[in-house]
Amino acid sequence: MDRKFVMAGLGYALVGLALGIYMAASKNHSQLVTHAHIMLLGFVVSFIYGVCHKLWLQNVPARMANLQFYIHQLGTLVLLIGLFCLFAGLVPEPILGPVLGIASVIVFSGLVLMKVMFIKYART
Repeated sequence: MDRKFVMAGLGYALVGLALGIYMAASKNHSQLVTHAHIMLLGFVVSFIYGVCHKLWLQNVPARMANLQFYIHQLGTLVLLIGLFCLFAGLVPEPILGPVLGIASVIVFSGLVLMKVMFIKYART
């Protein structure tokens, strides 16, 4: 599971850095919020989850660990795509607002599940 999270995080890092380079080169920083969310939620949080699995969570049932992984990835992807569409002006906020809210709650659910796994299964 640690490798899955690290690989996902590194994938987000590539996308986030590419977006950052594009913004710098074009001098169009309209996707700054999207870039920040890709780097923090996609890269940093996924990477930290991977480190948690590697260092402390070897005993987590595979089904629970996979559920947490896919909850985080689903929520993150929907949130990032929604933010991109919002700040590119592709979809109006009244339509995207609820989608972004639901995606945020999904990401939050993934964090809650990580906390539960850490409390129940972390090595001391």
